[in-house]
Order: sequence, then C-alpha cells, then structure tokens
Amino acid sequence: MTNGLIAALDTVLSGLAARIHHHPKRVTATIAALMLSGAGGAFAVASLAPDASELPVREVVEAVQAEGLAAQSEALASFSFNLFRSEVTRSSDTAETLLKRMGIEDAGAAAFLRKDANARSGLLGRAGRTVSAEASDAHELVKLSVRWNPEVDGSFKRLVIEKTPTGFASRIEAAPLTASTRLAGGVIRSSLFAATDEARIPDAVATQVVEIFSSDIDFHRALRKGDRFSIVYETLEADGEPLRTGRVLSAEFVNGGKSFQAMWFQEPGQKGGYYTLAGNSLRRAYLTSPVEFSRVTSGFSMRFHPILQKWRAHLGVDYAAPTGTAVRSVGDGVVDFAGVQNGFGNVVMVKHNGNNTTVYAHLSKIGVQKGQRVSQGQTLGGVGSTGWATGPHLHFEFRVNGMHQDPLVLARQSEATPVSAAAKPAFDKLAAAFRLQLSAAGSLQQASAQ
Repeated sequence: MTNGLIAALDTVLSGLAARIHHHPKRVTATIAALMLSGAGGAFAVASLAPDASELPVREVVEAVQAEGLAAQSEALASFSFNLFRSEVTRSSDTAETLLKRMGIEDAGAAAFLRKDANARSGLLGRAGRTVSAEASDAHELVKLSVRWNPEVDGSFKRLVIEKTPTGFASRIEAAPLTASTRLAGGVIRSSLFAATDEARIPDAVATQVVEIFSSDIDFHRALRKGDRFSIVYETLEADGEPLRTGRVLSAEFVNGGKSFQAMWFQEPGQKGGYYTLAGNSLRRAYLTSPVEFSRVTSGFSMRFHPILQKWRAHLGVDYAAPTGTAVRSVGDGVVDFAGVQNGFGNVVMVKHNGNNTTVYAHLSKIGVQKGQRVSQGQTLGGVGSTGWATGPHLHFEFRVNGMHQDPLVLARQSEATPVSAAAKPAFDKLAAAFRLQLSAAGSLQQASAQ
C-alpha cells in the first residue's frame, strides 16, 4: 500500500515538474497567489490541462472537383458592368468632343444630343455645368445628367438623358439644392487671395470675409505676413456635387496678433447679419470701402499730384480698379449730386444723416439720379478715368460739415448695435457651436502649414 502511494506521488510530482518546465510563469503566478491569499483563505488553482500546442494534429485531405472551363467562360461572357464619369462642360464642346472626353463612343448618342432641344439648350455650348455620365462596358451611353443653377432661389435644374428600349429620351427636372458645411483656414504669406487659393477657398468666400471684417481690418493697407484666418462656410450641392458656394457662417481673422471673430445670425422677423461672438453687430453705419477688395493707390495724406505736378493734400482715398467695376454707397442716404464737375469728371455725392457727405469721382458711368434714396452697398456707378485722371480709378471722399475726414477712420468709429436681449439665449447657443467649428478649422490650418 505504501509503495503504491509512493509510486502515485512520484507520478504526480513528475507531471508537476514537467508542467513547471513548460509553463514556469503560469505556475509561478499560481504559487504567488497562494502565498498572498494567506492561511485559510479561498483560492483558485491554475488549470493543469494539457496545452493546446501539445494536442495531436490530424491532417484531412479531400479531392475538389473544379468546374469545367466552358462553364466559367460562359459566366464571364455574360457578366457586364457600367462605367461612371463626371466632367465640367466647356463653351467649345460639341456632342462628339464632350462624349469623347467622358470616354463614351456612341454615334447614336451624339446624334441625339445634336438634335434634342433640351440637350441644345441645357448642355451644348454651356460652359461650367457639371455633367455626369453612365456608360456600358462597351462605352455606350446609358444615362447622362447635367446640373446647373440658373436662379439664386435654392433650387437647381437637372437635364436627364436616358437610353430606353425605343431610343434616347430627355427631360428637365427641378430639385432643391442641399447645403453642407465646410471648414478651411490659411496663412497670409504674400496676399489674401494667394492664401485663399492655397487653401482652396473660393474667391466668393474670400470676398465675403473681407466684407465681414472691413469695419475692423483695413485689408488694403494693414494685412501682414503671418496673419491667419479660419472660415466655416456653406456649399450648395446638387446630387452630391458642389454647385456653388453659399454664405460664410462664421470666421476668425488674426491681424497683427489681434483676433476678430464673426458669425451669421438672424433674429426672428428681422434681416440677418454678422455679429461678434459676444453679440455685437458688425454692421456699421458706413463701409470702409466703396469698392470690393482692391488696391489702394493713394491714401488720405499729402501727395505729388500726377497732373498738376506739385505737392498738395490728397483729401480722399484712391482705389485702382478696372473700368466699369461697381462703385457702391458706403452708407444709407440721398443722392445730393449726380453729374459732371470740373476735375472730378463724372461724380456722385451722397448726403447721409447729419452733416455727412460722401463723394465718388472719375466714374465711367452714373447709375443714380439726384434726390434718389440709396442704401448701404447699393451701386452708384462704375470705376472710370473721367476728369483729371491718369488711369481708371475711384477717388473717394468723406466730408463732415464740409470738412474732409479720413473715411477709414470714420467707418471704424460708426456705432454698431448688439443682438436683442430676447434673442440672446439662442444666439449664445449658436455662438458656442461656431466656436468649436472655428477651433476645428484652425486646427486644419495649422496642420496644413506644418
């Protein structure tokens, strides 16, 4: 009996020794747990079951019968697929050149495009329209769609040409545009538009940013290398394709180390506008510039007159721009004079509230009449070179009680109204969301810069 117990114990110890040899860490951890559990404590014992790597492995071999090559060839022959391609139309496009550029070789489709009235009016000869085509694997046209936005009413037109059992058919549909939000940012290295081009921001968005901050930032003279901006703006899409840009929703511009922020907000029953994120309106009584962003050639200072050939005070600001560029009123008012006046050539003078008058000289054309009421931003005429002018530009003056003042200074001093108390809770909630979006746009800008 004793010998039997000794033999059994010897067998257990031998198995344990083998287990320690194969799994020293697992057994060591088990022993440590036993020691930490203390006398009389409950404990678990590590499994001493055989390791999976030690289990026997059995290989099973089965013969697989492959299908005949004829059946596989037949299946491949019956398989078909369609190809998709998008393009932008050109004014020089013909039916053949457009289809060829989209990888389609279909004489029947080209003939239909030439003859169909919808295709002639909505596709051929129309530049800049988004066109998508679906073609068979034989490069024959299956379906063609063209999208454009003839009116700014939140909708777009869609021309659809499809292949039917009886031939091609066309129709024109109307559908709503879908608004989506985009984030972008950039750094000024040479010019504003160079920076926005680098960030792939549309010019229409860049121009809006200038308009938004024009009362606080002199984009003509105060931009510095290293200035940065972040923008959140809308794009209007047709069937998932961007068709045009929408409104700037929020923006931040850091000029000379000082941050300026803005967001779009519309109070119920009122006209929307831009506000600081604290709730102050960015709409001032006067715009800083009577033309959209352009190059300042002469500021409010002394200068050498190019025609009189002598130094004299320059009592306004000159803006170089191509002939015909729209000139707008910097504020609400009434036209006090519209006609020809000495060296000013074609000139418009607008009387504003109080004793303020603005002057717009050297115009190529005049679009208003004396006594007409005009609103801020309304077009008065076009840039020209009439009167004493060496080239096309706008001479702009701001007079207070008949005395000339620097228009840029006066524009910044004009008062702004805050958002109403009733709308402030909704405004603050929206401002918090825009802060997060501007932060994300700023992160994108920093990542691209690195």
